[in-house]
Amino acid sequence: FSFPLMLTGILQLAYNAADSVVVGRYAGSVSLAAVGSTTSLVFLLVTMFNGVAVGANYLAANRYGAADEEGVGRAVQCAGVLSVLMGVIAGLVGLALSRPMLRVMHTAEDVLPLAELYLRIYFLGTPALVVYNFGSAILRAVGDSTRPLFFMLISGSVNVALNLLLVVGFRMGVAGVAIATTASQCLSAGMVVCRLCTTQDCCRLNLRKLRLYRQEALLMLKVGFSTGLQGLVFS
Repeated sequence: FSFPLMLTGILQLAYNAADSVVVGRYAGSVSLAAVGSTTSLVFLLVTMFNGVAVGANYLAANRYGAADEEGVGRAVQCAGVLSVLMGVIAGLVGLALSRPMLRVMHTAEDVLPLAELYLRIYFLGTPALVVYNFGSAILRAVGDSTRPLFFMLISGSVNVALNLLLVVGFRMGVAGVAIATTASQCLSAGMVVCRLCTTQDCCRLNLRKLRLYRQEALLMLKVGFSTGLQGLVFS
């Protein structure tokens, strides 16, 4: 159970590394510096939302262990709404603060425009990142850590392929690798949502029953934000 979980986390962080490799080889040193200057922020974002998703994992696993199928269902539907809301809010905040955050980090002026471009496109994929993390947390709550890894392997491969296509084929540089990463995150989120919508287990996601249950949402946020804050501090 643990090995796929660890490998999934590594692959999520490997997106930015793959972007650096491709732009460094095919787009020049300035593009490499631009992508590299965002690494700390990307690591912080991924680590934080991995932590926040623990709240959904805790609640669903607790009720699954208690054989409370109705409770699991409420947790799943609530997690679906909460993940979208958090992803959209984080994405909007990130878009607004991309340049200020890079300036706080003393990003060099010659790479600042490209770094900002990469970060802004990356933040467009934040809702997909959060949805994938929450969906994966639900699957792990019922004992499935393999499918989230499988989905990440597929999306990671697509990311590398799109990186090469957009950077080498279409000469899009930093924008190309950022678009590839965002598209791959949307793919992984789509796959985990499809799995939750088609499973016959109690963790099935019913799009018609999506609802932000107050008690479940508060408990997810209470557990998740404390865990996310730990990751934030380390980052």
